[in-house]
Amino acid sequence: MSINFENEPMMDIYIFETTQMLDQLEQAIISSEKQGGFSAENISEIFRFMHTIKGSSAMMLFNTIEKVAHTVEDVFYFIREQKPEQLDYSGISDLVLECVDFIKIEVEKITNKNEPDGDAETLIESLKIFLDGMKAEFGGAEIMDKPKETKAKQYYIPQEKNPAISLSACFHALVFFQDDCMMENIRAYTLVLGLMDMVEEIYFSPADIADNPETAIEIREMGFEVYMKSDVGYEMIKAYFDKCIFADRLSVREVDERALKAFQKELEVAKPAIPQAPLIDLFEDKKSKPASNEVTGKLNSSNGNSANGQAMISVNVDKLDKLMNLVGELVISESMVTQSPEVENIESENFHKASLELHKITEELQDMVMAIRMVSLSNTFMKMNRIVRDMCKKLNKEIVMEFIGEQTEVDKNIIEHISDPLMHVIRNSIDHGIEDENERLAKGKDKVGHIILEAKNMGSDVLIVVKDDGKGLSKEKIIEKAKKNGILEKSAEEMTDREIYKLILLPGFSTNEAITEYSGRGVGMDVVVKNLESIGGVVLVDSEPDLGTTITMKIPLTLAIVEGMNISVGRSRYTIPIATISESFRPQAGDCFRDPDNNEMVMIRGKCYPILRLYEYYKIKNGQTDLLKGILIMVEQDEKRICIFADELLGQQQVVVKSLPHYVTSTKKILGLAGCTLLADGSISLIMDIGGLTGLRIQ
Repeated sequence: MSINFENEPMMDIYIFETTQMLDQLEQAIISSEKQGGFSAENISEIFRFMHTIKGSSAMMLFNTIEKVAHTVEDVFYFIREQKPEQLDYSGISDLVLECVDFIKIEVEKITNKNEPDGDAETLIESLKIFLDGMKAEFGGAEIMDKPKETKAKQYYIPQEKNPAISLSACFHALVFFQDDCMMENIRAYTLVLGLMDMVEEIYFSPADIADNPETAIEIREMGFEVYMKSDVGYEMIKAYFDKCIFADRLSVREVDERALKAFQKELEVAKPAIPQAPLIDLFEDKKSKPASNEVTGKLNSSNGNSANGQAMISVNVDKLDKLMNLVGELVISESMVTQSPEVENIESENFHKASLELHKITEELQDMVMAIRMVSLSNTFMKMNRIVRDMCKKLNKEIVMEFIGEQTEVDKNIIEHISDPLMHVIRNSIDHGIEDENERLAKGKDKVGHIILEAKNMGSDVLIVVKDDGKGLSKEKIIEKAKKNGILEKSAEEMTDREIYKLILLPGFSTNEAITEYSGRGVGMDVVVKNLESIGGVVLVDSEPDLGTTITMKIPLTLAIVEGMNISVGRSRYTIPIATISESFRPQAGDCFRDPDNNEMVMIRGKCYPILRLYEYYKIKNGQTDLLKGILIMVEQDEKRICIFADELLGQQQVVVKSLPHYVTSTKKILGLAGCTLLADGSISLIMDIGGLTGLRIQ
């Protein structure tokens, strides 16, 4: 069932913030598990994450998510207050990660504008049983009886505590939210919600944030002021405010209790009406809906006033893609103007200086837009921790993963295509790459397996390397399986080690005799190849017996811009990515011949390579047919080479990649084309995908 979202900006913020917190929560759980227990800081952090998710989900009326988060919050509230020893950390980690998975699925439904309709009763019951077990073993059930949900509906909240054991102090905080974050009153409301279980008393101004959307303007101009009394200490209070996602400037200081009382009296003089409705009611009246804004997050502070000196921005993806397309159009238009023959004949020094300046600015703008699209691989890498953790528990293996170069950046469209391939490679390494403990010890290895996940730049490409110290690949088993499946194209003696290892990437190939949850079905590694080929990437496999296996994924930095060589075939234009070109040459008489299978070949320095005549392959009229009068371009992809025959080279150019029109891709599958672009003379050039020419015999 579809769900109707009346306030898209608010929904976007909810999805963004909840997703961010779930990822951080997952890493906090995994980190705690590795340390052998929950530190006080981790407990507070997990509690705050769930508390915030609970509050925002309740505000959005996602009741099931709110209930799950609330139950997890109860568990960690008990742990925080009672500090039980010898806790079943593994059990609680499993439960919380199960909750994280459930909420992620629900958020994905919301993202797709569907109803979050998952059944969480069994999950909630498991959490309650775990909590009851802790209460029975460690006591302290009375601390769970404090009312929570009604506290946030007042502008000050006194809580009774035993004065004999109170070591409370008073604090003052002033928060200014980021420009254009919008809905400052909601931000303030969420901030107060998170403080509820940390304070004995709290007073804030503006006081009527829950029922008066106009307070957003006051907070924007004057800031949000909070006085509170708490026994958790300055460091924890300051840490809480520092983690406020949309805070731009803030100050937190300890004050005398008289200052708190004075502020309390000041509030009571102008006492606001106490809201009786949940905050969600603010958005049921069209007059009170916040202005639409799709940019949220933190911006890098240029004046140094940011609380943490760090900032982030989240931009609507569609807008970013549209901006990139517009800049691409600008680059093409600029080339069409400045490289026009009529313009080149203009004898004006000032005009040509202005043209050069325009070209410089256009290039800088293009580089800046590309920089905005670049995303660090760190989040993708960190998600692999969960794969390792879950599989190690199920397979009873102990494995440590090491990250290198995780801050390497690639285009955000590339990120979307590498998560699944990376997951498959990691799973393969854990399942049938790294041996079990007994086998490793028998080989004289450390009982703990190691996986290195590395990213590094190499020109216009990024290399992602997964290296394990497992048993390696067996060439004999691979060749035997390939023969059995009839996929061995040439004798094993003629194949290099890398060619043999690459056979594992073929569909349906598996040397695992036992079918398990993770392997043995022949599915997985071919998915890696298909996903990477769709973005112009390749996979390389290296291995040494008993030393391990290395899988290298080579991917382009971006799909938006290609440095290419333009060629002509008849009246058609093609662009070949420069990175795939080895050389270009005009063959001599006698260099070309046909092999016994009637395939056209060319001999170069004692080696033979197949020839592809583009005019034949794409059925182009008026193309050059004489090999001695045209040009051969040797291209290489995935260590395979082929010579493309064209009429002539038109020159090197950086081109903006545009998708092929939908009516072309939907009606006809054209192999070997990655997209199209406009050249300076206004003609259309088709961008070639060398790896996609799967219908050809490439050696």
